[in-house]
Amino acid sequence: MQRRSFLKKAGMGMVAGTAAVGAPALAQENPSIKWRMASSFPRSLPALFGTSEKFVNYVKEASGGQFVIDVFPAGEIVPALQVMDAVSNGTVQCGHTCGYYYFGKSPAYCFDTAVPFGLTARQMMAWILEGNGKTLLRELFDPINIVNFPLGNTGVQMGGWYRKEINSLEDLKGLKMRTSGFAGEVLARMGVIPQQIAGGDIYPSLEKGTLDAVEFVGPYDDEKLGFNKVAKYYYYPGFWEGGPQVSAYMNKDEFAKLPKNYQAIVEAASMYATANMLAVYDAHNAGALRRLIAGGAVLKEFPKEVLDAGFKASVELYKEFSDKDPMFKKIHDDYMAFRDDLVPWFNLVEGSYTRYLAYAIGQSRKA
Repeated sequence: MQRRSFLKKAGMGMVAGTAAVGAPALAQENPSIKWRMASSFPRSLPALFGTSEKFVNYVKEASGGQFVIDVFPAGEIVPALQVMDAVSNGTVQCGHTCGYYYFGKSPAYCFDTAVPFGLTARQMMAWILEGNGKTLLRELFDPINIVNFPLGNTGVQMGGWYRKEINSLEDLKGLKMRTSGFAGEVLARMGVIPQQIAGGDIYPSLEKGTLDAVEFVGPYDDEKLGFNKVAKYYYYPGFWEGGPQVSAYMNKDEFAKLPKNYQAIVEAASMYATANMLAVYDAHNAGALRRLIAGGAVLKEFPKEVLDAGFKASVELYKEFSDKDPMFKKIHDDYMAFRDDLVPWFNLVEGSYTRYLAYAIGQSRKA
């Protein structure tokens, strides 16, 4: 009995000693770190702003509450279109934004989000993870002290809301339209007057007549923003945004200071949040579109003349930018080669399957 009692006490002492040693070791492995994230999006857009919230919640839980990132919506720390600068110069440790917002700094940043007649959401992720996308984009952002991660994708977008019908290329001429980055340059060559305006400021501009047309994302967001109340013609497809990726930008110096396990958590959180954003849009766009149409929105497809002109203008701009900027050309050539390799496969299988399924469902509903 005495021997058993001694062994029990000794064992308890060893456990207590291990706990005393283990606690500081765990604390050292998971230090308490607090960051700030500036978003380019308002709280009123749950898919976009909500993705950053899912990201930081994942980071917090995976680190046992030790790595906390506070998210601030557009305008609370910096304006929506200055997030990249804020991360680069260390005003905040990280940001949630879109590369094509910074087209004026370098057209190459658009490859981090979307370019006209570019990759779809799945194709974009394939280029990032299995192609050369991650390597090339890290090389692009390195000089401005940023480490980039995917943090969402909207899927293919709509072509926007218009006060008047677009029956020909001529109808685009002189149109004041809210759009971003590369798309603005392409549409300008088609006669449009592009305006880059942050998401939260679009509706007032459209309502006051400062804008004649606006493109943002798709039915789920557009319904919340109320664009259908002031412009009834809703066009598709958004040929300038086949699969726009939203990104997390990390200040390179601050990211390098993180323990390796925190860096791994950031990467895992970005993948989780990216998949979740796409799921939100895929799940809710269809219902939102039905409600918009029931409320008076007129769904229209862009005339082929418009699409052809857009494709031609895009190819011309790609060549011009490639001739001026070796880094743009390096990314462009790889990106487009990847696109050209994948599109025939997607068209063969995904395209034929979707077209037939839409037909079959339509026929069964008529029966």
